[in-house]
Amino acid sequence: MSDSGNWCLIESDPGVFTGLIKGIGVSGIQVEEIYSIDKETLEDLKPVHGLIFLFKWLGHDPAAQSANKAPIVYDESIFFAQQVIQNACATQAILSILMNSPAVDIGEELTNFKAFVSDFPAELKGHAISNSDVIRTIHNSFARSDPFINDMHDPNAKEKEDLFHFIAYTPVNGNLYELDGLQEGPRNHGPCPGDSWLEKVGPIIQERMAQYAGGEIRFNLMAVVDDRTKVYKERLAKYQAQLETLQKAEGPEAGSWLKSEIEHLEQDIKKEAEKTLKQQRENKLRKHNFVPLIYELLKELAQQGELKDLVEEGRTRAKAELESAKQRKAAAVAAGKDVDMEDA
Repeated sequence: MSDSGNWCLIESDPGVFTGLIKGIGVSGIQVEEIYSIDKETLEDLKPVHGLIFLFKWLGHDPAAQSANKAPIVYDESIFFAQQVIQNACATQAILSILMNSPAVDIGEELTNFKAFVSDFPAELKGHAISNSDVIRTIHNSFARSDPFINDMHDPNAKEKEDLFHFIAYTPVNGNLYELDGLQEGPRNHGPCPGDSWLEKVGPIIQERMAQYAGGEIRFNLMAVVDDRTKVYKERLAKYQAQLETLQKAEGPEAGSWLKSEIEHLEQDIKKEAEKTLKQQRENKLRKHNFVPLIYELLKELAQQGELKDLVEEGRTRAKAELESAKQRKAAAVAAGKDVDMEDA
């Protein structure tokens, strides 16, 4: 795989992914983080176009250890691109779902791109993605504004940073496929008529997670779904029409359950609006450079004679936290467990 080049790391965040999708020109789609893959959770999100799964990369494919390893299938009707550049796996996982979902309006940019690379082999598709100015620019627009990130990285550190990887699960042509840009091709997990793939994918993800040590909890799962506000408004209009018809026939007191559903949908629409505003604000904050503000605050503290004491207090606290983290990690290693670095 080539150098990361001009592709930055982006956060595993539904607001970031939704913004990225809209930025590329795809309409009517958003990303939802899910904490359970039970039937009820996924049922409420339908239609689900695909799942994005984040896991710790161990330098090999954990799924390869499974006795039920799904075969790699080379099918020209499936959009599959190999990952040829670091830091692009999140965007590639998203594209793998969008490009294989006929019901999604992928917009002019991706429509033209898909047609252009349609006859390319998987590796060249990957190069085409990495060389796309539009896709790369949108991807990089969600980089954190952190001018110290390179200075803070210690190239001589004994411990290597953990690497994480994104893959996609999506139904194509009546089969459930696992689309991982680090593989040679799509993995076919078998037939899944209709929406049955949502029931099929749960055990597959759970089996993959089971390949890790018991203490590993750093996984993330997100669903690519239809715009929730649009879905709720369509349901609302349907229920309101049903209520109007029912009340004409039986009187204004009829349809209590419909009134309850309408009330719930109105609340859901309000919550979605609030969530969208929050995500937009967070995306703006991610991109904002706070260094000038921090500089002015530090200068003011120095002028007031308070900075030195605060620096010493911070150093003392940092040393204590570092020592505590080392002790917890040593205890976890002794117990034979993998430890979450965030907890460490």
